[in-house]
Amino acid sequence: MSIDVRFNIQRGDFNLVVDTVIPNRGVTAIFGPSGSGKTTLLRAISGLEQCEDGYLKVGETVWQDNSWFVPTYKRKIGYVFQEPSLFTHLNVQNNINYGMTRAKCRNSVSKLPHTIELLQISHLLQRMPWQLSGGEQQRVAIARALAADPTMLLLDEPLAALGDEQKAAILPFLESVYKTLAIPVLYVSHSREEVACLADHLLLLDHGRLHAAGTVKDIFTDIDLPLAHQTGAESIIEATVAGYNTHFGLVQLEFSGGTFSVASASLPAHSNVRIQVLARDVSITLERQKNTSILNIIAVTIDRIEPETNAQMILRLVTGNTVLLSRISCKSAYDLDLKKGDKVYAQIKSASLLI
Repeated sequence: MSIDVRFNIQRGDFNLVVDTVIPNRGVTAIFGPSGSGKTTLLRAISGLEQCEDGYLKVGETVWQDNSWFVPTYKRKIGYVFQEPSLFTHLNVQNNINYGMTRAKCRNSVSKLPHTIELLQISHLLQRMPWQLSGGEQQRVAIARALAADPTMLLLDEPLAALGDEQKAAILPFLESVYKTLAIPVLYVSHSREEVACLADHLLLLDHGRLHAAGTVKDIFTDIDLPLAHQTGAESIIEATVAGYNTHFGLVQLEFSGGTFSVASASLPAHSNVRIQVLARDVSITLERQKNTSILNIIAVTIDRIEPETNAQMILRLVTGNTVLLSRISCKSAYDLDLKKGDKVYAQIKSASLLI
């Protein structure tokens, strides 16, 4: 089961061409700069953007081809826009109840209390929209969309209108909801942070073209793609909680290349987490260093070396099934005589847990 997408949409001088397959579980981020076609693609999937040259098959059901088009109101989708768009004359409970009127079965009634609990909005049910913060309004909008018992949830930059503190507050709620959903979530964003935190799969758009599709960790570390060369280039590492050092406040995390120690509050043993490592925080040494303040030193193999400027290079490092990026000076690469295939050590100055 998957979502087959093929669209060729011409709007003035803008042309969106996408031909890909989207997983039917987890969060797929539609990512790219402004004007790349992210919202146009999401609207086409929802049926709000019609085009003559399009094909969309969800599971075993064709929603669109050259002779068939299922209108938006018949597509079992939940859609959350940049603005919450709550009904101002209805309180939170009745806004959510409105979503239930679109449900095709009564399952949404039994699911709703769990959704409200996950989003932690039970104390807001009798409030009016104008009494809510921006983050609270978006949580209600998501609950209303889920109340319709959709087979797919579409979110168009739902955090774009929020400040940094509000974004940080709502991200954990979004993660907890997505982890419990048995439906695909399509998440439009131009924020690397949001994608790194939430997405499993990534569609990378630019100027109306699909540059790449794959897992977030693979695309972020693909040197042939632009994300690995941006200022915030990073590696996303899947890890498991192995222990906790109470005295120093460090959580021990096991991954395919070894163990990380990261400053954090205690986490449930054996739980799965993501680690973010910025390329600029990874240095290279030919031998394992001693008497250093750096906690995480990982044995790696240099997979690729690519110049970025006259002064800097980007290195793709492999350890186990994990890829790390390192940005170093060209002089350092020359002094160390680094080459593809060299076995070296990555010194990781800083690593962060993603929500």
